[in-house]
Amino acid sequence: MKQRPNLSFWQLWNLSFGFFGVQIAYALQSANISRIFATLGADPHNLSYFWILPPLMGIIVQPIVGTLSDKTWTRFGRRIPYLFVGAAVAVLVMCLLPNSGSFGMTVSTAMIFGLIALMFLDTSINMAMQPFKMLVGDQVNEKQKGLAYSIQSFLCNAGSLVGYVFPFFFTAIGIANTAPSGVVPDSVIYSFYVGAAILILCVLYTTAKVKEMPPKEYAEYHSLTETDNESKANWIDLLKNAPATFWKVGLVQFFSWFAFMYMWTYTNGTVAANCWDTTDVASKGYQEAGNWVGVLFAVQAIGSVVWAMILPQFKNRKLAYSLSLILGGIGFAMTAFVHDQYMMFVPFVLIGCAWAAMLAMPFTFVTNALEGYGHMGAYLGLFNGTICIPQIVAAVVGGAILTVVGGVQSNMMIVAGVALVLGALCVSVIKDVKSAE
Repeated sequence: MKQRPNLSFWQLWNLSFGFFGVQIAYALQSANISRIFATLGADPHNLSYFWILPPLMGIIVQPIVGTLSDKTWTRFGRRIPYLFVGAAVAVLVMCLLPNSGSFGMTVSTAMIFGLIALMFLDTSINMAMQPFKMLVGDQVNEKQKGLAYSIQSFLCNAGSLVGYVFPFFFTAIGIANTAPSGVVPDSVIYSFYVGAAILILCVLYTTAKVKEMPPKEYAEYHSLTETDNESKANWIDLLKNAPATFWKVGLVQFFSWFAFMYMWTYTNGTVAANCWDTTDVASKGYQEAGNWVGVLFAVQAIGSVVWAMILPQFKNRKLAYSLSLILGGIGFAMTAFVHDQYMMFVPFVLIGCAWAAMLAMPFTFVTNALEGYGHMGAYLGLFNGTICIPQIVAAVVGGAILTVVGGVQSNMMIVAGVALVLGALCVSVIKDVKSAE
């Protein structure tokens, strides 16, 4: 097998730069979906059900994008066409979703409209997001994969930081943060508009700067015949033949993404109740708490960026992975007991440590284990199931668990903390291919 040459820092940067824009869109979605649907009139016990759609679309879309892009060869590349189409659709839907309550529809109709918009938004984000993981697997050698995914993690967190603080920033410069009952405030609507503009500009940059390998060159660098990666990919057979690492990392992923689903769903209610002493979604305090959630998620992103720079210093990647998840678990549990909005920074810095590891570690382990298997895109699309399935499970059982823990949303954060610690314990079963050599 020919060895893929080392890429310069800026070549690695260009591979993932569009991810910055995609992550702004994802951050706006994750920080504001519960706020939007609560504002439209959703009951807290039903909030988790609105979160079923995003991972459900991910588990459908990403394997399809991966499989089709394995067989797509155009003058624009194999992954990039999917990236561009996904981003273009996301831009359109980002302009519609926050306006769900602004078209004079009834509450039920507004929620249905919002759900449809959310479905298309997450479909398009998933379509735009997955190619970035594949580009690193395609273009980067094993020696540089850790660095490449670290750069991707940095850009991911930088994009998250921007997306999370937009509503707070727009409120600070005088844009309205309250609105009539059932209507999303302008501070959120404008955030989605600006995020959409940044998304398309970033994707255009990556599209212009990245040149993908043609089929013959790709086959030479990946120990494949030219037809290996173009042959029909049967997902059942691929899963049967997947390396053990694929499944073991997937087990860790289950507990990790189960936990973060509850962060996205219940942080708004937790912060509003603990720090603003309100559960009234129409109140000024609730909307201020909604803005502050964006700030807390931004603090999480900053903590993640800092921790991502520390992670490569660990010689034992499994230790780094498990320690990160434990720190995140402690952070989740702490949020239930903090009642000062500024002291909330501490647990969210710890949660950022877990997030940094979740963005980089799983794909490093799995792409190294997949070398020589072919169908890299299909495998990574299927691996996305280890992200989506736990979120779907968490969303389905969220209302029932909330009832069991007394209907207190902050208790759901403790549940999330326990899940992350269980994920940390499962790291021990992973075999690190590179460490074993």
